[in-house]
Amino acid sequence: MKFSIQREQLMESVQNVMKAISSRTTIPILTGIKLEATANGVKLTGSDSDISIESFIPAEENGIVYVENIEPGSVVLQAKYFPDIVRKLPQKNVDIESDDKRNVTIRSGKAEFHLNGQDAEEYPQLPQLHTEDSFELPIDLLKSLIRQTVFAVSSSETRPILTGVHVKLENEELHFTATDSHRLAARRIPLENKDGESNIPAVVIPGKSLNELNKILADSDEPIEISVTENQVLFRTKHLYFLSRLLDGNYPETSRLIPDQSKTVVKIDTKELLQSIDRASLLAKENRNNVVRLITKEGNQIEINGNSPEVGNVVEEVVADEIDGEELKISFSAKYMMDALKAVNYDQVKVEFTGAMRPFLIRPVDDDQILQLILPVRTY
Repeated sequence: MKFSIQREQLMESVQNVMKAISSRTTIPILTGIKLEATANGVKLTGSDSDISIESFIPAEENGIVYVENIEPGSVVLQAKYFPDIVRKLPQKNVDIESDDKRNVTIRSGKAEFHLNGQDAEEYPQLPQLHTEDSFELPIDLLKSLIRQTVFAVSSSETRPILTGVHVKLENEELHFTATDSHRLAARRIPLENKDGESNIPAVVIPGKSLNELNKILADSDEPIEISVTENQVLFRTKHLYFLSRLLDGNYPETSRLIPDQSKTVVKIDTKELLQSIDRASLLAKENRNNVVRLITKEGNQIEINGNSPEVGNVVEEVVADEIDGEELKISFSAKYMMDALKAVNYDQVKVEFTGAMRPFLIRPVDDDQILQLILPVRTY
């Protein structure tokens, strides 16, 4: 195997596939990065058997040459050393070649590294998902779906199914839902139906996989193809192939958690509410959930306060645009509320309360496709 490659392109691909490589894998060869050179370009692969990522660098694209002097072949290099070597090479161009004993030479400018490679034949083959069950989305839409839901997955392994995001296609709408049983984040988008598209099974994708995918994907309106099989999901763009296992089990029915009527509705500027809760939480850090209280007052006033008996307290009044319904006192986790408000991404929100001990909803004023639900905290 032999090729010359632009260092910047190589570095970017190395960083992408590194997100799938874990030092704690039980299969020793998976601690390496697989390099594969063909006449079309160079493919890098990283995997920890939960997530697998392939990144392809084309020999030439849009008249720009990225890889040249290619002699096809493949080798696996230690992920512990290869990325640092590439990062610190002196020149923009890198020559990589391996002999028949898998001794790999990496040259750039006057620097020359020799690494012992491993046999690429021993590297597990990634399943090639050829599935009818697939659909396309613009990349930036997928990223916003992930951003608005994935933070609400559970971090505890006691109910593994809740560490993932539930994705289903129903009535020509794509639903993303995440919950840790104290809060819920959901977003749905209309999806144009192509033939037979609605037979995509509902799946639960690990939150960890979606976070990594979100980091790798650059913002763009190019399409990403999503394919689903029984136990895996594949996200594919022009040069990236991101494969993740799915979580087994039945996702809880979340629709019955969502109250269908409310007793108090507050319409308010998102940023103002977020910042005042942020301030109130400064003195509420002592107790585990940094709980803050919200009290509705006359004249569209809301009082937000945080209190730690040992530290002190903070009280702030915020003017809402509109308050309808009953008076209310309610306590909730400042962190959950702040996460929810950041995810909404609209200037104005309406918060719908159904009483002091019932879950409440946060949605944008003009968009019912985004929904955040939070359970209040009992304070005595």
